[in-house]
Amino acid sequence: MIIVLKPHAPQDKVRAFCRELEAMGLQINDSVGSDTHILGLIGDTKAVAISWVMANPVVESCRRVSEPYKKANRKFHPEDTVVELGGKVRIGGGHFAVMAGPCSVESEEQITLVARRVQAAGASVLRGGAFKPRTSPYSFQGLRAEGLALLRKARAVTGQPLVTELMNNEHIPLFLEAGVDMIQIGARNMQNFELLKAVGQLDVPVLLKRGLSSTLEELVMSAEYIMAEGNPNVVLCERGIRTFETSMRNTLDLAAVPMLKKMTHLPVVVDPSHASGLAFMVPSLAQAAVAAGADGLMIEVHNDPARALSDGAQSLTPDQFDALMATVKPELGFFGKELN
Repeated sequence: MIIVLKPHAPQDKVRAFCRELEAMGLQINDSVGSDTHILGLIGDTKAVAISWVMANPVVESCRRVSEPYKKANRKFHPEDTVVELGGKVRIGGGHFAVMAGPCSVESEEQITLVARRVQAAGASVLRGGAFKPRTSPYSFQGLRAEGLALLRKARAVTGQPLVTELMNNEHIPLFLEAGVDMIQIGARNMQNFELLKAVGQLDVPVLLKRGLSSTLEELVMSAEYIMAEGNPNVVLCERGIRTFETSMRNTLDLAAVPMLKKMTHLPVVVDPSHASGLAFMVPSLAQAAVAAGADGLMIEVHNDPARALSDGAQSLTPDQFDALMATVKPELGFFGKELN
């Protein structure tokens, strides 16, 4: 149920009304915008009569919500959420962030070189995998704790916030010790509900990737798991879904961007690297993502893709990333987005 309060309603009466609602066993998602003040009721609201709500003098309007997600629902929170990383980078609400770096951290020289190059081109967040989920158990699965240490060294050089993937609850202390600025939950773990609840209890922003065969409602419900635990700083990532098409790794669902913007107030970024699996497609898909209304991009960049230990085929060289950013920057200005 959504309750819109009257403009300039007395705060003492609003607080008294909220206490009445809480006494009925309901949680309240209190959202104050520039022009509106909304109370989103979470819980069993069947016993709450709309006529009783409307009788309160502080109430402007009231309606029931059928969607199962509440905290992530734009109806509860009409204004865009802006997620901040490391006190430096903002995502959402017109702020556009580019996250770039190698699929896997391989050495100090590699991650530092790539970090410097992508930052010079305009990337504000450094991405890199320390723990890697791989389809084959024989593939390179990351440097693990050593990889986190190398990411910290690269951050010390460039000052960029870090985003890297968490695969297991047991690794959370390592991530907190490394000071990771944003925790990525990968596509394979989108519905690992215990992991979602665990990161929901942290004071660290979360990048939540869409599962390979997941609907948009399933993605938003996974975000709801995180937010229900108290962490409101969630960024959704469209990274391509599995379809009948075999000419590319996945199929980028660009329609997901405007639909997610309608469904939720959370920022939405696009990963064209995993969506296609082919480096030559990444620049075109990145430009299309900006036009579709995305709040950011996640691009894989490697100094030597032919020798990359993972996902070399979809990785851009630093020079190719420079060229991509040269086309994206003027496009952002055209669509009214501000590059961090």
